[in-house]
Amino acid sequence: MTEPDWKIAKNKLDKLSLGERRKLYKTNDYVIIDVVDPWFFHVLKDKSIRTKKHTLDDVTEFKKYKINAALNEDLAKKVSIFKGDITKLEVDAIVNAANSFLRAGGGVDGAIHRGAGPLLQEECNTLGGCPTGDAKITCGYSLPAKYVIHTVGPQDGSPAKLESCYEKCLSFQEEYNLRSIAFPCISTGIYGFPNRLAAHIALRNARKFLEKNKSMERIIFCTFMPIDVEIYETLLQMYFPVPHCDDDTTAPN
Repeated sequence: MTEPDWKIAKNKLDKLSLGERRKLYKTNDYVIIDVVDPWFFHVLKDKSIRTKKHTLDDVTEFKKYKINAALNEDLAKKVSIFKGDITKLEVDAIVNAANSFLRAGGGVDGAIHRGAGPLLQEECNTLGGCPTGDAKITCGYSLPAKYVIHTVGPQDGSPAKLESCYEKCLSFQEEYNLRSIAFPCISTGIYGFPNRLAAHIALRNARKFLEKNKSMERIIFCTFMPIDVEIYETLLQMYFPVPHCDDDTTAPN
């Protein structure tokens, strides 16, 4: 029986070197991970970030997870904020804010499908959809990312289901040997999840994961909208404080 085109392409891509894969990218202006500053250096370069202060509500949400302060400097070098197009990132995996049918839609979902090409939809069609809060993984095809992790965010404002999205996406790390992963702002678009609470959930889960998984080298948060840039630059100071800054923007006790 002849294998489907998506499976043939997927098997071929798995055997290619990085240089060979680069020749197949649909985009020429891909972004290598080395040019995306880790948060640690981003803060030191841009002192204006330190003027962005958290609120009392932020402190309440932050206290739901107690960070291991001894790891602050190391972990601040393992997260990044990227103000741009997630489909341009050359990372092991990018996360797609998908719908439950795993069909190409609008926004980030549509952009990822366009960047990957039609074989992505063909593989998605074999997965039987995806429940809210769960995640499925596919090849990245013509994207600079090796894999696409499709997760379905909540439409009912459920923090538990959004938390599950991040947990399920990160759970692929060991099996697929992921060293880098990029997240969009899941559920904050047409699904209407509050941007600030969504960022707390994303950062809390990233911090929790990195404290226990040393092999993950970088988690990138893609912030396309100005409101998300502002929120993440504020809250990253809490969840991933940079030691030795000459102000008081370290995480609250």
